[in-house]
Amino acid sequence: MYNSIKVLLLYAIFPMYGQNQDMPIDGVAAIVGENIILKSDVSQVVGMTALQNGIDVERDRALLEKLQGDVLSSLIDQKIILEMAKLDSIEVNEKDVDRALEQQIETFIMRAGTEEMAEKMLGQSLNAFRREYWYDMRDRLITEQYQQQLIMSVNINRENVVDFYTNYKDSLPMFPVKMKIRHLLIRIKPGEKSRLDALDKIKSLRERISAGESFSDLASRYSADPGSKNNGGSLGYIRRNQMVKEFETIAFTQNINTLSEPVETQFGFHLLETTEKSGEKIKVRHILISPEITEEDETRAYNYAMTLRDSSKSLDSFKRLVIQFSDDEPTKKIGGDLGWITPTNSPIPVIAEVLGLLEKDECSRPVKSDYGYHLLWVEAVKPGGYPSLETHWIEIEEITLNHRRMEYFRGWVADARSNFFIDIKE
Repeated sequence: MYNSIKVLLLYAIFPMYGQNQDMPIDGVAAIVGENIILKSDVSQVVGMTALQNGIDVERDRALLEKLQGDVLSSLIDQKIILEMAKLDSIEVNEKDVDRALEQQIETFIMRAGTEEMAEKMLGQSLNAFRREYWYDMRDRLITEQYQQQLIMSVNINRENVVDFYTNYKDSLPMFPVKMKIRHLLIRIKPGEKSRLDALDKIKSLRERISAGESFSDLASRYSADPGSKNNGGSLGYIRRNQMVKEFETIAFTQNINTLSEPVETQFGFHLLETTEKSGEKIKVRHILISPEITEEDETRAYNYAMTLRDSSKSLDSFKRLVIQFSDDEPTKKIGGDLGWITPTNSPIPVIAEVLGLLEKDECSRPVKSDYGYHLLWVEAVKPGGYPSLETHWIEIEEITLNHRRMEYFRGWVADARSNFFIDIKE
């Protein structure tokens, strides 16, 4: 059922795959009550599923037939879930549908690179897509809400966890060691000369744009932001609280198609141009010039981090230093808490690389990442290894709950199918 749910969501996200391809004359794949599933619907999802998973179905006829069968079964389940949701009067707010649709469009643009490329991929304009797939998005949200409502009614007790562990312990995965990590970040800040050189360069670019040179061309040639420079500096649509405060304040308040003065953030100096405004989101492009970091700047940051390390004698003193000195705004107010980390889920890859070298209840030496130098504190450790109720109760309890909910939902769908006329065509 997990795979079925994944396919259903894939269908909701990529209903247009192949729309601008040469399609055969359409036909009916299945009838579910008063609903019809077209063969083109199945083909679209099969194609996108194969593309997403790197499957060459043209070379494996048996795999293609299996995928087609799985997709058709999932689409049937989707229709049934939607009809049952309607019987239970499940509704969604129109604003939620609008918001979800806009987020989906933003995802398409991000994947395609530009709005033009997204429209080419969709085979239609974005406005046409909004009109055509609004009801599909509404149905998707209704289905998701109803499914969540159903599985949230399933709970477990201690006996359920013990029984599940007894029956499945040999097939449970090995658990990794987990560490509860806190960090204090010292950014490597450029010296004043590098800062002023970057300011002079961004001012020069502003003069060139004002004189008529192309913003996009200059962004492609000079911007230090690798994520946007190849798109002419475009960041696409952004919402509030997605960017650093100094950047966002100017981007949301300046007039449309107005070139900003240089804006300084922790990343350097920006030129901003807001090209569209729509409610709580804007479309913006920028050029970033970052001051050069010298070896002297790195040494200064490292020595400063070492000084703070020498003052970190206990967890409480470390947390006080984080609140006072850390350059990581999202975590400094909570004492640098990064949560429970394993090598596979570390928010900062370099931290995962040194987990095995860290000692509990002491401050690490400075660890360098793309963000600067980190001081790390291991607050607690959960042992890994073979699953056991004594050491991994919380993890096993979560797996048990997910399993019970999956089994319940699978049974619910099977029962619901009996309430509908289903005719699968050859």
